[in-house]
Formats: sequence, C-alpha cells, structure tokens
Amino acid sequence: MPPKVFVGEFEQLLLLAILHLENDAGALALLEKMEALAGRAVSRGAIYRTLDRLEQKGWVAWELDEEERPERGGHPRRRFHVTRQGIATLKASREALLTLWHGVERILR
Repeated sequence: MPPKVFVGEFEQLLLLAILHLENDAGALALLEKMEALAGRAVSRGAIYRTLDRLEQKGWVAWELDEEERPERGGHPRRRFHVTRQGIATLKASREALLTLWHGVERILR
C-alpha cells in the first residue's frame, strides 16, 4: 500500500471521472465529465497537463482506440484508465481525508 498521500483536488476529480467513464475515458469525454463533476469550466490544456502528470506518477495509463474517427481527421484517440497504483493512491487519499473530516462535521453544520 502506498504511503498516505493527498491527491490534488483536480487530480482527484480527473481520476474519479476516468473511473466513472470506464471504457469511454477519452479526453473530450473527460472534459465533459469533469465540468459536470466540478460544476465549472475546465480547459482542455488543464486536462492534458494533468493526464500527463498522472501518467508520470504511474496513476494513469492509456491505449489507442484504433477505430477511425472522421471528426478527428481519421486520427485515433487515447482511452485512459486508472492503474492499480492510481486506485491504491485514491483509496489512501480518501482514507486520510475521511480521518481528517472525522470530528469536524459538527463545526461545519
């Protein structure tokens, strides 16, 4: 199990969006899902930069969708998925945050 780590808010939203989309986690679908989850506009650049960072950390991987896409000039798209390490990191972050939240609910009411 990875050490307790706090995943950044945007990283966490993106990882969760990938999990929600399952096999349809292309960049544009992620953009739409992120905007729905976050309730705010998200730039394509922010999505791509964060995906690159998550890939470097080993939390996300991708594969090419070989289906021809006329809307993309025939270029394939990348489909993203959360790796086992990414899922373990999300779980550890969730546990750490839940521990921190415990006891402050009454103050926030």
